Amino acid sequence: MNGFRTTILLAMLTALVVWIGQMVGGPNGAVMALILAGAMNFFSYWFSDKIVLKMYGGQQISANDDPELYSLVQELAGKAGLPMPKVYVIPEENPNAFATGRNPEHAAVAVTQGIRRILNKRELAGVLGHELAHVQHRDILISSIAATLAGAISYMAQMAQWSMIFGGGRRSDDEEGNGGGGIFGLIFMMIVAPMAAMLIQMAVSRSREYLADAGGAKISGDPLALASALKKLHMGAQNIPLQVSPATQNATAHMFIMSPLSGGRFASLFSTHPAMEERVARLEAMAQDMSYLKA
Repeated sequence: MNGFRTTILLAMLTALVVWIGQMVGGPNGAVMALILAGAMNFFSYWFSDKIVLKMYGGQQISANDDPELYSLVQELAGKAGLPMPKVYVIPEENPNAFATGRNPEHAAVAVTQGIRRILNKRELAGVLGHELAHVQHRDILISSIAATLAGAISYMAQMAQWSMIFGGGRRSDDEEGNGGGGIFGLIFMMIVAPMAAMLIQMAVSRSREYLADAGGAKISGDPLALASALKKLHMGAQNIPLQVSPATQNATAHMFIMSPLSGGRFASLFSTHPAMEERVARLEAMAQDMSYLKA
């Protein structure tokens, strides 16, 4: 269901790009914005593993450095049918984890020092299963596509702004009867369209988290362990913030298993992660279904 939802959300972003491009500069406007946004995001996608790990000071480990962590990743990767990813430890007390890499052959799984302190082996396996599910589902690619489409909309909103500044709005008023949308169409693109694109992008991210929870529970075979881990990580993330700049947190929040950003009910609309309570409820329901099938 969440996979279908992701497809619909990406289709909505694509339709928004095409429609806004047509209003701002015709088909060429949309193509130019997509090319520009794609070029900006291509570097991030291709070098995603190196960029984010360097931002957080990730240290690659071997089986000798942390035998339990390394062997767990190795075991779970085998269950998932994935190549063994590189394993990193982040020198942060905030309990969290993420996976990165453009494909399974270039993947990396990273955990913070904080997560090693508060999770037992079962819970850690659930978290690692979640991260490997992101690799299995190629979520770095999907998030890059969503970022490219949202970025194109942002560029076209800026094009609309410059159009108004240099008199494009007055010309659009004359063309309003021909479907140009006029000055009100430009104002809509400047204000509403980027916000709508951001909301859709956040919804894509939340859908991928649900899928990774379900996939991780299947890989580890223990949905309740992941549910227990999420409860601990939620409390830890609230009490121990990441020691990095707000800009870095905002740019990378979607990658973590638990969002390092906090906010109330309204802020959840702009969150990259579903509510912890809903994630736990789904995992508990999944555990019941698995028990029923085994009975």
